Amino acid sequence: MPNERRRSSILGLSLDKPIKPRIEITLNDPQEENQVPSYTTLDKIEGTVSIAAPVDLNFDDIHITFQGATKTYVEKVSSTHAVFDRSKAYHSFLRLSQPISEADYPENRVLKAGETYTYPFTFVVPERLLPQSCTHPRDNERVLEAHLHLPPSLGDSMLGPDGKTLLEDLAPDMTVISYAIRVIVLRKTRDAEGKLSILVDSVKKLRIMPAVDEMPALPLSGTDSDDYTVRKEKDLKKGMFKGKLGRLTVESSQPSSLRLPYCRSDISTARVTTMAVINLRFDPSDDSAKPPRLGNLVNKLKVITFFAAFPARDFPCRANSYIYDSQRGVFVENINLSSRNVESVQWVQHNILERHDSAISISDNLPSASASQTFYTAQILVPVDLPTNCKTFVPTFHSCLVSRVYSLSLTLSVNVPGARASATTMHLKSPLQVSAEGNPDARPTISEEEMQAIAARNVDDELAPRSVAPPSPEYIEHAHLDRSGSVASAILPPVPEYFEHDTLPVRAGSDGQIMPPIPEYSEHAEVMQDMMRPARTGGRGAGPHRDAVLPGYSAFGGRGQGVRMSGDRAMRMQAMRA
Repeated sequence: MPNERRRSSILGLSLDKPIKPRIEITLNDPQEENQVPSYTTLDKIEGTVSIAAPVDLNFDDIHITFQGATKTYVEKVSSTHAVFDRSKAYHSFLRLSQPISEADYPENRVLKAGETYTYPFTFVVPERLLPQSCTHPRDNERVLEAHLHLPPSLGDSMLGPDGKTLLEDLAPDMTVISYAIRVIVLRKTRDAEGKLSILVDSVKKLRIMPAVDEMPALPLSGTDSDDYTVRKEKDLKKGMFKGKLGRLTVESSQPSSLRLPYCRSDISTARVTTMAVINLRFDPSDDSAKPPRLGNLVNKLKVITFFAAFPARDFPCRANSYIYDSQRGVFVENINLSSRNVESVQWVQHNILERHDSAISISDNLPSASASQTFYTAQILVPVDLPTNCKTFVPTFHSCLVSRVYSLSLTLSVNVPGARASATTMHLKSPLQVSAEGNPDARPTISEEEMQAIAARNVDDELAPRSVAPPSPEYIEHAHLDRSGSVASAILPPVPEYFEHDTLPVRAGSDGQIMPPIPEYSEHAEVMQDMMRPARTGGRGAGPHRDAVLPGYSAFGGRGQGVRMSGDRAMRMQAMRA
């Protein structure tokens, strides 16, 4: 008896649990064994979806999509209470659907028990997103251009290509950019509304590393800022109470980008490197002062991830302002690259009066720090190698909610001869881009009909006759057009429309006399000069001709008083208007 009760209770639990079909997503790719299939721009993602049900199940639709989404949250501690306030944001920026024909669905939309239904799919990683994915307000169009680029996978925990190590992309827990193949089986509810509900949902993660070209260097003025400092100047002293040795200027520029290899290649053996250049100039206080001795040079890579709970109107900058914003956040990670002694770098002496190559001497327009007629320059080449064995780097990008930027930190120590004080340090922060290679074999996929249409259009353009006829009158520089847009047949043009306004192009000379009008207004110079004179009423000082009011211009005089002219000029204007 107890066994029967136990069996019935287990049966009741199994009946209460909803029965769902089983979905398996398989990729037609050898990367399937690595558990983390990686794709780049214009790569094909091909595979099949297998659906099997333990019992006969009714359904209404099957959706197979390639999706990309961003999730962020910003967590701040309240200043008045020891509680955390979290602001969340979600942005679905990509959704490509695989169409399924009606003939591929089972009869009556019923999944039969014991049968497996297979649906193939093919997606292509797009080069850009549609404008509908970025509809928030923006401060300039360059932001839209950046937000429509496909962002890389970021912060989504997954195994590396070896299937054993976890990828570390230096992203905080507050940001996730994920891609996946998603399969949903929908069925209408039994209530009166009959809404579609999800019967089963299955997802297969993908890693997307889009191809990113190197962008132009940032326009930096050389002034110190919260983000970058590409120039430093400092006065060096011989020692306490010994006077000034000279002025040292250190300057750098943005190096070429770090180019990541194709995501399917062996990144562990690839070398990602670039070269930074530091230019130095020393202006001695007198001719006897010698340049300082260079010490150690330490360079670090600064990885900065900006994230927010609302779309960004502009490119993120000034990292310090993000710290105190309840809706935005910033995560910074520093990676040590190298440290070496640069004492062997030689200084080169120059004379201020002689010409020299601007590539060797920086800041040639700087005034000398003293009456000395010489200065010294030096140049340091800094190789920058990206450590790809323990970290995973993504290209520089800006999206609606998340941005990733990099900067190169260079710290140079300088030793002053004879000074007992510790070495002087000069710190520079230069912007650094990380770009990525695409699939070298990938080409934009177009249909055969599109290729034929493009070829036919090119042939038509080549064979189209070239016109050698003279241009139409409306394209001649001084052609007169009537108000309908056709060429006017009248010899004289109509009265210009600017006469309807109170501002007239009249020039005055240095002696206060009226100068000849501008050539384009010369046809009506007499009218303009008369309008600037006081109206004559026939009293003292009036000329031999009687006064007349120019028809159609009575509004200029105010209170019904028209603009008055001499009789002969008014008659000429009336004839011109006719």
